[in-house]
Amino acid sequence: MSEEKVIALKSDRKNFEDIYFNGNQGSLLFSPTTKSKTITTIAAAVILLIVFLLKDSLGKDNVGILYFLSFIFLLCAVFLSVSINKVSRWKKQVNHYLNLIERCKVYEIRFDQNFFTVNIDGEKETSEWKDFDYFEANEKFISLEGKYNYMFPKKSMSEKEYNMLKKIFKENINKP
Repeated sequence: MSEEKVIALKSDRKNFEDIYFNGNQGSLLFSPTTKSKTITTIAAAVILLIVFLLKDSLGKDNVGILYFLSFIFLLCAVFLSVSINKVSRWKKQVNHYLNLIERCKVYEIRFDQNFFTVNIDGEKETSEWKDFDYFEANEKFISLEGKYNYMFPKKSMSEKEYNMLKKIFKENINKP
């Protein structure tokens, strides 16, 4: 592969959203990052509420458990809010990127035996193949990780281009 090859990508926002927001990824409370913390916080709140309603049947010596459970609930709520903030920031970055993709006129991948370039309306990110550590290809997309991280939906290119890109990545990235 000595000559430069170019793949012009279709910048249909829906193709990218289907991948980025797959499986509740964009949900603030039920994304894979926050789901367990949401459930734990709800459980702590329910337990605290039950103990609070039964506080009259607790002796004065056992009221400390109410303070302890309140502390546990607050701790869970803080961890949940930190996770929600993380998902919110990620979602904001993805939406910014998707808006950029949606408005672009030129979205293409260029590569030869030494370099890989992504061009979005003249803004080019060029890397040497050695700058990439890993790639993954499945039936929906190809992701590329390294100096820059990329995700290219299968629907944004032809089947022939998708298979060629997979082959090129396999030849240039997963070298021992």
